[in-house]
Amino acid sequence: MGLFGKTPQKTPKEQVREWSASLRKEGRVLDRQIRAIKNEEMKVQRSIKDAAKKGDKDVCRILAKELINSRKAVSKMYASKAQLNSVEMSMKTQLATIRMAGAMEKSAEVMAYMQKLVKVPEIQATMTELSKEMMKAGIIEEMLEDTFEGLEDDDLEEAADEEVEKILFEVTAGVLGNAEHATTPLPTGAEGVSEPEPEEDMDEMRSRLEALRS
Repeated sequence: MGLFGKTPQKTPKEQVREWSASLRKEGRVLDRQIRAIKNEEMKVQRSIKDAAKKGDKDVCRILAKELINSRKAVSKMYASKAQLNSVEMSMKTQLATIRMAGAMEKSAEVMAYMQKLVKVPEIQATMTELSKEMMKAGIIEEMLEDTFEGLEDDDLEEAADEEVEKILFEVTAGVLGNAEHATTPLPTGAEGVSEPEPEEDMDEMRSRLEALRS
């Protein structure tokens, strides 16, 4: 509190440093979400191997599609992390600008990144608040709504067969699936399908994956 109960206004330098700290914090949020999804993916892979041993190809294909969705979600999170880093680098450039010109400058690059980051569910609240603060500071203009580019079921179905074959070949070490599409190496500990694995309810597993991605 300042005189007469008013909170002193932050200097541009203080504001930029605060934003940078928030961006780094949200990057850690994405890191935790990525780890959680990957842990669930390992359980799905075990279930695919169990179903493959039983010859239940329908279950294998359903679970393979879940893996496809999860991996796409993780890829988007990695892209969002890169955008967070780019915004932070732009903030550091702003600090240099402040030292030279005494004020922050408008940045089309920051605006483009923030336009994407406010749509990432895991960090949406913080990014929305940061975008409002950046608008007040004059770094970005009011952002317009764009069409959200989500994971559409129709898009998944178009490429499903090829992706499913690749996933099945990868996870079951060639017992199921098509070698032509298998370009990703097997994860450590996923070789073969002979070892018994604990069975887990498929609906429960799918619900957890969906919750992590939402």
